[in-house]
Amino acid sequence: MTRTPPALLFLLACCIAPAFAAQYPERPIRYIVPSAAGGGADISARLLTSHLSTQLKQQFVIDNRPSSAGLIGMELLVRARPDGYTLGYGNMTYLAINPSLVAKLPYKVERDLELVGQFTSGQNILAVRPSLPVKSVAELIAHLRNNPGKLSFASSGNGTTLHLSGELFKQLTGTDMVHVPYKAVQQAITELIAGQVDLIFDNQPSIGPHVLAGRVRALAVTGPAHSIAFPELPTIAEAGVPGYAITTWTAMVAPKGVSGAIITRLNAGIAEACAALRQKLEATGQECATKSPAEFARFVKNEQAKWGDIVRKSGAKVD
Repeated sequence: MTRTPPALLFLLACCIAPAFAAQYPERPIRYIVPSAAGGGADISARLLTSHLSTQLKQQFVIDNRPSSAGLIGMELLVRARPDGYTLGYGNMTYLAINPSLVAKLPYKVERDLELVGQFTSGQNILAVRPSLPVKSVAELIAHLRNNPGKLSFASSGNGTTLHLSGELFKQLTGTDMVHVPYKAVQQAITELIAGQVDLIFDNQPSIGPHVLAGRVRALAVTGPAHSIAFPELPTIAEAGVPGYAITTWTAMVAPKGVSGAIITRLNAGIAEACAALRQKLEATGQECATKSPAEFARFVKNEQAKWGDIVRKSGAKVD
């Protein structure tokens, strides 16, 4: 029997892969979002997949799977067939925070996921209930110091950036407040508006409309620079908490083993979507932040180290 030379096999593979990618996708794509509909993650995922659906001429079906730390959705994703027809939403919680936060994490980022590419970067807004008698970060700090342990801050769950934004604030200001985790950010916002909790550090896409409508009062943003959507807000650092900086980001991920040709095609699609959606993204306080898969992998590794330090200092854990 004549064996095909390895070099020829390689050439054949190189020819077949682009042809296969050119045909992809041939049927609807399931897009797992490990959080509830209506939150910042869901808004970002729907914005991206809506554009990709038009671009790739195939439907993306959003599958919301809310749970603590996004574990249900991420476990579904890593166990899916790596054929490019099950993809998922990724962010700093699922890819960078969970490895340090969750004692028995049902997946490992490097082992179980293909990091397709980053989509956006952004930051959270520190907002308070309108009836709270504070109108600045300095006034909030003074109020917390005069009422230790009496104020509460809401989040969409333990270990989320909403939670850790509050924990870092406590660390750097030497104040104390009670963390109240909810199953979904919509619940947290509803309780904030109703006055059941006092403040929140929420993603701009979900809290922004309530700030504009006057239902909550925004004090500052968590990142190192002013927000495009809310330029009048100071950063928490310049408002009196030196060293405070928390940014957020969104991305696309896939089960380990999806072909390189499909990953390359999707990564290019993200870049095209970002360019086309730039104005819409900026209106919600987000910025385009696309990277190649290799660049994104290096970025995630650095983020894991940064968030790991914040998690350890906060003492937060999810069993």
